[in-house]
Amino acid sequence: MESLDQPLGGAEFAPTKTYLNTSACGLLPRRTVEAVTLLARETAEGRPDGAGSFSVVAEARAAYARLVGVGTDRVALGTSVGVHCGMIAQSMPAGAEILFPEGDFSSVLTPFTIRGDLKTRFVPLDRLAESIGPGTALVAFSSVQSADGRTADLAAIRAAAAAHGTRTLLDATQSAGWLPLRAGEWDYTVAGGYKYLLCPRGASFLTVTEEAQDSLLPIHANWVTGEELWVNSYGPVRELARSARRFDEPPVFHAYHGAASSLALLEEVGIERIEAHDKGLAARFRAGLRTLGHEPVADDSTVVAVPGLGHRADALRAAGILLSDRAGNLRASFHLYNTAAEVDRALDVLAG
Repeated sequence: MESLDQPLGGAEFAPTKTYLNTSACGLLPRRTVEAVTLLARETAEGRPDGAGSFSVVAEARAAYARLVGVGTDRVALGTSVGVHCGMIAQSMPAGAEILFPEGDFSSVLTPFTIRGDLKTRFVPLDRLAESIGPGTALVAFSSVQSADGRTADLAAIRAAAAAHGTRTLLDATQSAGWLPLRAGEWDYTVAGGYKYLLCPRGASFLTVTEEAQDSLLPIHANWVTGEELWVNSYGPVRELARSARRFDEPPVFHAYHGAASSLALLEEVGIERIEAHDKGLAARFRAGLRTLGHEPVADDSTVVAVPGLGHRADALRAAGILLSDRAGNLRASFHLYNTAAEVDRALDVLAG
């Protein structure tokens, strides 16, 4: 394993605090800030490129496709996980059973629960696979839980869903960018870009298998969702894109100009290297917590939660260390820009 004493990504990051809070929001690389700033300046000065570039948006789509192992034609772009999940929820037939883990993130759950005509069922995360049955139309869950960092048993869930003909929706917001994702193994995946993918807010990603595409209603179809882009500005779109691009929202250009730069950095560093780095820091933090008498949630995730210790987040913030209080847990989340020294600094403050 590479040394944990140095961050990955070179001089791309310059936090002024000890930032252990990527599960809330990732730090923007320098190149991303420069890309967004350049577009803002071009817009302010009325330059020809100030409206934003669809070519750069296409670069972001292609980079994400490579990171998650699918073809570019399987990736749709949007603004948030909630919008992607809303489209999937509105596409479900009345009476369909949707299975969730208890306590999963609300943007995954709520688009389905507000329908009122779906059968929604909640079970503990560790019983999710065994709870999938022949009547389950869709199982929707996060690969890593936001509240406490627990990872789902992806292999078991995938096998159970396949055995019962159940479609799958995986939210990779808390894992894409540090945990290798094979998006083609799931009917749908969604990921908010502003956490471990290091993108500006306003960039999010949906993957749809070709088999699942026909069952999904493009409820926010718009001028950019046509098979030919520039012939659909007026009147109804003549033909929707034959690819997952039919599910695009109009791009937030500043977000996607930044996303193209951020995703390029992740590709340069490599997700496998990032996974080893992040998990190494998390393991160091867990070991230190146990030495101090605090028992973290048992897992191998880069997200570390300590039940009942959420109230210490304010004291840590006062000491220049940013973590989160989530559902009563003190939640630390490590990424490529963190180092062993930062882990030790947090442990020193917790030790008093």
